[in-house]
Amino acid sequence: MGEKGTVMVDGMSRRAALGLLVTGAAVAAGCGAQKSTTSTTTVTAPATASATASARPQIADAAGALAELKAGNARFVSARMQHPAQDPQHRLALSKGQDPFAVVLSCSDSRLPPEVIFDQGLGDLFVVRVAGNIVDPALLGSIEYAVGHLHTPLVLVLGHQNCGAVAATLEALQTHTEPHGDIAALVSAIKPAVGVAGSRPGDLLDNTIRANVERSRDQIIASPELKLPLDAGDLNVVTAYYSLNSGEVEFT
Repeated sequence: MGEKGTVMVDGMSRRAALGLLVTGAAVAAGCGAQKSTTSTTTVTAPATASATASARPQIADAAGALAELKAGNARFVSARMQHPAQDPQHRLALSKGQDPFAVVLSCSDSRLPPEVIFDQGLGDLFVVRVAGNIVDPALLGSIEYAVGHLHTPLVLVLGHQNCGAVAATLEALQTHTEPHGDIAALVSAIKPAVGVAGSRPGDLLDNTIRANVERSRDQIIASPELKLPLDAGDLNVVTAYYSLNSGEVEFT
């Protein structure tokens, strides 16, 4: 393992090794085309950002990971998305292993897929999604795996505008009704955030969404498995809020 948790393969980072695999695959494909004696129709893929995704600067720490997430969201908001690392060569290289630069814990809401709103590609993000972006043992274990085994330096907890799981929690509490099925488990997990939000000025729903994100962050930070990388400065856990209206992510 290299500096700040970067995984090394024969003296180079795994991300750099993936780049060499992509380059080698492209060269091999080109040589095969030159040697062929069969008449074929050649289709040339357009030169897009994804074709050069492996050439992006290596992301080795939380600061670099956060900067890339911010840059990617800016591209998404301005409709200048690059759609990086989505070509077949990159997909093939990733079959050898993964090296995501950030973990994203987000709501399951269909309107905010992390890879899209942060303009990232295959292998870039380790995404953990559940309604209400809550933390339970399985979700926390997923995060601990990414940090402990993949050496991912950043965990982002992402809440969003008009979160349905939070709204359902408020409705259940205000109407004194019991949610049906296992939705009750979501309500139970989000309920503590309502008490925190109630002491803040402003919209109760929005305040509860933000308080719930903070609660999830605190539960992640409290994990004994993450204490060592947190104390060493190899891991950072941050929060953010996504606007459905503008597409902007507000990092808090």
